[in-house]
Amino acid sequence: MSKYVIEGGVALRGQVEIFGAKNASFKLMIAALLADEPSELSNVSYVRDAVSVKQIIESLGGEAEFPGGHIVKVSGQGLSENSVGSNLGQLTRASTLLIPVLLHRFKEAKVPFPGGDQIGERPLERHLEALKALGVKMLVKDKFIEAKAERLTGADVTFSKNTHTGTEMMLLASSLAKGKTVIRNAAQEPEVDDLIAFLNKMGSQITRLEPRTIEVLGVESLKGANHKVIFDRNEAVTFACMALGTRGDITVRNAHKETLQSFLDKVGEAGGGWEEVEGGIRFFFQGGLKATQVQTAPYPGFMTDWQAIWATLMTQAKGVSTIHETVFENRFTYVPLLEKFGANVKRISLELAEPEKIYNFNWTGQSQNFYHASAVAGPTKLHAAKTEVIDIRTGATLCLAALIAAGQSELNNIELIERGYENLEGRLARLGARIGKSD
Repeated sequence: MSKYVIEGGVALRGQVEIFGAKNASFKLMIAALLADEPSELSNVSYVRDAVSVKQIIESLGGEAEFPGGHIVKVSGQGLSENSVGSNLGQLTRASTLLIPVLLHRFKEAKVPFPGGDQIGERPLERHLEALKALGVKMLVKDKFIEAKAERLTGADVTFSKNTHTGTEMMLLASSLAKGKTVIRNAAQEPEVDDLIAFLNKMGSQITRLEPRTIEVLGVESLKGANHKVIFDRNEAVTFACMALGTRGDITVRNAHKETLQSFLDKVGEAGGGWEEVEGGIRFFFQGGLKATQVQTAPYPGFMTDWQAIWATLMTQAKGVSTIHETVFENRFTYVPLLEKFGANVKRISLELAEPEKIYNFNWTGQSQNFYHASAVAGPTKLHAAKTEVIDIRTGATLCLAALIAAGQSELNNIELIERGYENLEGRLARLGARIGKSD
């Protein structure tokens, strides 16, 4: 395993460029397989998730090439396999998105349960029930999903709860289905709209009628297209928190206010500084931070991916902050890791009258065994620690803790950070961080 060695206590200053959204890039690569003609995606981050999807595409007989310059070229022309091996499927949570691609190609598909970060149960039944509505027959066996359909047929589908990946799966499935599909309670994240934009360039007929209602008119075939991936919201928030947490001043180039408004509102509440500048957003420390109360929610709410690094930032704020997680049931595994740095943070339970109406995960069963909120007291002087990264966002969280802390910290298993961040150590070093990477 590789590790970061970080000497904390330095205020980060300067400009940093963010790249294409990880949560859009690898999904657009899969969407490109719906066409025989090659597609070219630009502004793609060269992260491990994108590389894993490239390996899966090649294992199926398709083509995926990174010629350089944050470009990837993808073609589904050579696809010859309808089954994804378990070893490859566990590399990414994108495996289920391949089901509609393989069904359109071969009328049957076999994919393993998705891998990815261990942040809670992935409610696959929402995805599978939606596909069944289009005429797909399913069999779940030995952690594999087997699907069959002669021809997908449009339907009116309503998701019981918001599902980002489920909405994307339905977009892929319905684009080449016969007739009209209406997706209700559809996810409205910017990355979903980016997928819609790409599919429409390929020849799909997709319209967002309302914020959470999407209409898809099925077409006979799709063609290759060129598309620029939207910029990564998570990277923007990561560097913003690093600016505020280290008492620094960072301009995040390519950050867009429109997709970050719920985060910017909390920065303002906390007393942090931000302003729009040409080409991005500047984040700067301005004399102290105040405690905040955060509840995560699907877009346009405060993103679940932001709460761990926000918790680290709140260790430097005056008062007690609370963070209430409503999207995933098990996203506070970072708490004992922050405690190693001296953070005064603990997991707490909240008494709610109707939790099943508040939480986006399935409340009954396993979800009740987890804490769904945390309390962070500050300001706290953090000290150096040695610890191990357990998922992408925890990795960024621990990086911030190490940058704030006095002394030299070591973060092991940083391969998980590299699943979602390209050259994080290099970009931090250019901002003044004392950070090194070693094997």
